[in-house]
Amino acid sequence: MGVGEIAGLIAAIAFAVLAGFMIYPLIRLGKLFDQIAETVRESGEHAIPALDEGVTTVKQVNKSLEDVNRISAAASATANNVGALTDLYGSFLGKPIIKIASATYALKSTAQSFLAKQGVGGANGNATKGE
Repeated sequence: MGVGEIAGLIAAIAFAVLAGFMIYPLIRLGKLFDQIAETVRESGEHAIPALDEGVTTVKQVNKSLEDVNRISAAASATANNVGALTDLYGSFLGKPIIKIASATYALKSTAQSFLAKQGVGGANGNATKGE
């Protein structure tokens, strides 16, 4: 056995020892990759139903928003109708009522003035308020 063969034998033994030490980390790394693959698979299995539920929720929210839009449109139309009716009643009844009220006030003021000049309500002919 020559020097080259002994060196080759030492190199082979060193390589075998190094390979023996590397087997354990490689096995652990393989298990880690298996766990990562399982986690990704489970995440995918749970993600798809969650996405489906999210789509369903968004559809329900959109339906509710459509209902709210219809309700607000009806409320807006009702408010416009009430405003129009108020303007109509104000123009139709407001002016005559104001005229009647002013005529009534004028009659009342005239009657009070007339009664005050006639001497009704006072002993010396002058009517005073508050007595």
